[in-house]
Amino acid sequence: MTTGRTSRGGGEPTLTERARRAQLIEVTIELVADKGYAGASLSGIAERAGITKAAVLYHFPTKAAVIQAAHGHALTALTDEVAAAVAAAPVPEQPAAYIRSMIGHLREHPRHTRMIVEAMSHDGGDYDPADRWRPLAEIITAARLAGGTVGGGDPRTTAIVIGGAVDAIVAERLHDPGYDTSAAAEQLITLVYRRETG
Repeated sequence: MTTGRTSRGGGEPTLTERARRAQLIEVTIELVADKGYAGASLSGIAERAGITKAAVLYHFPTKAAVIQAAHGHALTALTDEVAAAVAAAPVPEQPAAYIRSMIGHLREHPRHTRMIVEAMSHDGGDYDPADRWRPLAEIITAARLAGGTVGGGDPRTTAIVIGGAVDAIVAERLHDPGYDTSAAAEQLITLVYRRETG
């Protein structure tokens, strides 16, 4: 992920600069998860990182830039894990792999989950819903063509319904850490896969 910054010499960032940026991204994720978007100031980021605000500004020119980098980091971690799980599953079972891995990742990384939610609710309208439903709709279509019994009707609508259910399950886990998201994922999969009748 790029931040638009190069090293002071104008070339690629040094190992130290890359390490500092990675630290600032992690600190920002922690701060946003703990205090929300509004509670994550450049001063707060600097304090948690143990550096000056000017040092933060060396790497990221604005709060929005560091938040965007943190959001991108959390989103990339999520999409990489989900993509790997989907690719490893047989095609008819890829929608189930998507559901399990999406819910599982968000359960295992609650700070990333909060970072994604906070950033999306404060992004200024650049979010295109198709970026979320279209890949899943393609997975659903491929699963059906391979003999899977996932969903019925329009793949777009099925993908939107699954996305909404995943969001609700994850939101419930954020409010109730004891909520069993693994069982919820399996119940969602049972609801999504049509069972052939005699």
